[in-house]
Formats: sequence, structure tokens, C-alpha cells
Amino acid sequence: MVIIHSVNQPILSIQNLEKSYGAKQVLNGIDLTVYQGQIIGYIGPNGAGKSTTVKIMLGLEEHFSGRVEIFGNDISDEHVAYKNRIGYVPEVAEIYDNLTAHEYLTFIGELYGLEFDFVDQKAKKLMDLFGLEDVYHSRISSFSKGMKQKTLIISSLLHNPDLLFLDEPIGGLDANSVMVFKEVLAQLALQGKTIFYSSHIMDVVEKISNRIILLNDGKIVADGSFQELRQQNQEGTLEEIFNQLTGFDEHREMAEEFVSIVQEM
Repeated sequence: MVIIHSVNQPILSIQNLEKSYGAKQVLNGIDLTVYQGQIIGYIGPNGAGKSTTVKIMLGLEEHFSGRVEIFGNDISDEHVAYKNRIGYVPEVAEIYDNLTAHEYLTFIGELYGLEFDFVDQKAKKLMDLFGLEDVYHSRISSFSKGMKQKTLIISSLLHNPDLLFLDEPIGGLDANSVMVFKEVLAQLALQGKTIFYSSHIMDVVEKISNRIILLNDGKIVADGSFQELRQQNQEGTLEEIFNQLTGFDEHREMAEEFVSIVQEM
């Protein structure tokens, strides 16, 4: 996959980002520059600061130090027009279950300034492609987890965002839908969209990302393509590189002990 670098300013720039919750420092001097068309795999152990970084960039977390610019705009300014160019799928989303998919998606589209008829037609086409044509006018409360996740993905893309933040976006999706979604991301990147993908599913991150950033203890400890990370480290798979760089090498012993306890009679 080709990495497209903007000849002008980057899509996203973070300089010396720090964030604390009381005495606990979650982010400790993050420096990051992201360019147009990149698919960033943003990975790290629980508590490493991944979600905090994303929430700061989305304007959902305040009281941080450092500088964050998106589309050349300092997000500390009161101007929030840049958010119209961002799509977001959170790991845990509050979705209005009492609405139908039609009502929910047209509502989201109108929030982004889209005309009702236009967003209605667009949402229906996307629902059809995701195999949800029969439930467009059904209440979301009747949906399975996978159907809700597809609806959330569609809602994040309705306004054709230039920057997409995805936090564990494929939870609940069937294998065919995962393949479609990965191909959608690849084609969006080729169209110049920038994607920030956070997940614990290493094989997916390894396959879709053209740049992988590993966060540990609030610091970036690796940044490069999968091929570059593999050349720099002794291990082969992204999961093995992850374990090496985060110092976690007890998984086999822990699994053996877990199984031995399960087998106790």
C-alpha cells in the first residue's frame, strides 16, 4: 500500500503531549505527525494512553499540555469547525436504541449539515451494501451487536470525513463484513482519507496499516511500517513484536497455569 505524504502541512500534528489524572501520568511527551492517506495502527497495552490520545484529538478530553493541530488548526482554540471533517467509531458507543436505523442515520447526517433527503438515500444505499436493507426502518434495539456496529460505521462515514478515528471497530462483525470493511479502509486511504485505527487485534492491524505506532507507559516506543518494525526487532509477527517491546513474555506460562486450574477436580 502506498503512503501518501502531503506536500503541505500534515493532517495531524502532536507536539510534547502530556496528560495526567491526579498523580498518574497517562501521556508522557507524545510527538506524532500524520500525513494524508496514511492508515495508522495505534496499539498498546491497556492503560498505555491510546484512548486518552484519541479523546484529546477529538476534543473530548481537556486539561492537557502540549500542542495538537488537526488540519493545521490548534484544537485548543474555540473554533470547532474542523470536527465536521472527522468521523469516529468509539469502542463503546451510546446509540439511540429506540430509534430506527433510518431515524438515527438521518439524524446524524443532519447534525453534519447534510440535507435530509440526501442523507436518507445515502444511508439506505450503505445499509443495503452491508446487508441491512430489510432493517432500515426497524428499531435499533432489535439489532444484533454486529448490526449495531455496522450502523455505527455507516454513521461515521455519512459526511465523507477526511480523518477517521476507529476504536475496535470490527467487534461483532462477521468474517465477510470484516473483509469488506478492511477493503473499504484501503480504498478510502487511496482516495486521500487518513485513518487512525486503534485495536488489540494484532493480525488486523498488521494487515491494514501502512504505519504502526506502539504506545507503552504513555510514550511512543515504536513507529514505522510492519516491515520496518520487523527489521528493527527480532520477532516475526506484530503480536510478537508487541510483546517484545512492552516486556510481556509471560503469556505461555500464564496460559499453562490457567489451564491447570481449570482442570483441577
